Amino acid sequence: MSELVRFSVAMPDGLLMQFDNLVARRGLAKNRSEVVRDLVREALVDEEWDDPDTEIVGTLTIVFNHHATDLQAKLDSVQHKHHEKIISAMHVHLDAHNCLEVIILRGRSADVRAIADAILGVKGVKHGRLTATTTGQYL
Repeated sequence: MSELVRFSVAMPDGLLMQFDNLVARRGLAKNRSEVVRDLVREALVDEEWDDPDTEIVGTLTIVFNHHATDLQAKLDSVQHKHHEKIISAMHVHLDAHNCLEVIILRGRSADVRAIADAILGVKGVKHGRLTATTTGQYL
């Protein structure tokens, strides 16, 4: 780890109280400095993710009704079309009708987003979200 550099931050009392509550929720191993570093890393990762050529790793989580006509075949088709970018997938039966699938993707940000959009756009997908991180220097 590189050398730590100290700097100060000024903020209104109310904002500091909210920040201290966030620090407390993050657990005993976290202090203000750790949480500030976490937030800075998160902002840098988000900015890096905006570059369409940056390599990212993402998890796409979707919920769907498996009784929807031809839905599973459509989802499988999209995933097979992009098999080189899909690292893994996990399928969970939530109840008698609904399934959750988590798909792990890796590749250029633009490609990962396009695959996620294609899957989220399949008729019958009730909800989904792509969460991405970088494979770069901020981890």
